[in-house]
This record gives sequence, C-alpha cells and structure tokens, in this order.
Amino acid sequence: MARTVVLASASPSRKRLLESAGIRPIIMVSGVDEEDPAILALTPKEMVIALAILKAHAVADNAPADSIVIACDSTFEFEGESLGKPLTADVAIARAKKLRGKTGYLHTGHCIIDRASQTEVTDFSTSLVKFADMSDYEIEAYVASGEPLNVAGGFTLDGLAAPFIERIDGDYTGIIGLSLPLLRRAFNTLGLRWPDIAEMVVSA
Repeated sequence: MARTVVLASASPSRKRLLESAGIRPIIMVSGVDEEDPAILALTPKEMVIALAILKAHAVADNAPADSIVIACDSTFEFEGESLGKPLTADVAIARAKKLRGKTGYLHTGHCIIDRASQTEVTDFSTSLVKFADMSDYEIEAYVASGEPLNVAGGFTLDGLAAPFIERIDGDYTGIIGLSLPLLRRAFNTLGLRWPDIAEMVVSA
C-alpha cells in the first residue's frame, strides 16, 4: 500500500529531489526558529540533527496518521564555523570571497518519523566541497542573482553556483539538501521498502 510522505520543509530543492526519485510529498512547513541561540551554540553536526528533529516533531502531530515525515537541515562548515543562510548580499559577498579556492564540509541532518509505528531514525550526511578561485566580478554577479541569500553556505550545487564548485567528495543529494541514499537506509531501518513508497516509473 502506498504511504503518504510529508516533507517538513519549504525548500524547492528538497521537493525536487524527492519527486525525481518517485516520491511526491505533501509539504508541511515546520516554522521552527533556526536562529535560536541555544541551537546556534551547537557544533555544526549537532545543530543540523537538532533542527531536523525539531522540524519533524513540529509537524508530526498534524500529519496524516499513516504518513512518513521527513525533515532536514543543512549547514556549511568552514574552519570549524557553521555558515548558514547569508540572508543579505553583503554577507553573501564576504562569505564567497572567504570561501573561494577553499574547501569546506556540507552537513545535512535528517529525521524520519514513521507515524504508523511511532518510530524514527536520525542521521546526517557530510560531503566535502571545493570551490573555484572565483573573481570579484563572478562573486558579485552571482550574489546579484539572489540565489545564495537563503541557502546554507550561500551556494547551490544544482543551480547558478554549479560552475564555481570544482569538486565534491560525498553524496551530492545531501549537498542539495536531502540525501536520497541516507533516506533509503532510514526506510530500511524502519522496516519500509523503497519501491513501496517511491513510484518506480520512468518518465516519458
């Protein structure tokens, strides 16, 4: 029997990832405060797991009783510092200048709750990201697009920043915001089978 999947995120990239793998989720935005000082005080890995758990539980009670709730949170770690969403152009420009030619780690925390069995799995994916030595002109043009302002680290692997990412080591779907291999493993841990949840149909 097909199961309802709830994505506790407003992220278009996460929704596209699920849809590309045959899962068409219901969107329920958690409204969790990602800027809570207690959360920001955590290490980057602890932070993404904590926020994923908070987001999942924030929507679980209102999700359909037979649903599977998926929540994620991402941050970019550079020199031990967590770099979330830049939010402003000035911050995005300064950050890109700091990161150009350098390497960091994109962490994405996941919390998956099976409402039917009242069980859950939490885990995170980590991938290395190496940036090109971008010129000031390239940085300013990219930031002017508006794309980096509301994404973790201030870049996207599946968007306009792709030409400026020279190498990744790890799961690229985790960098985009939701690790599909991790999600499959979580389903297995919960006693669920991927083909019973995702539509294994090739698009025309």
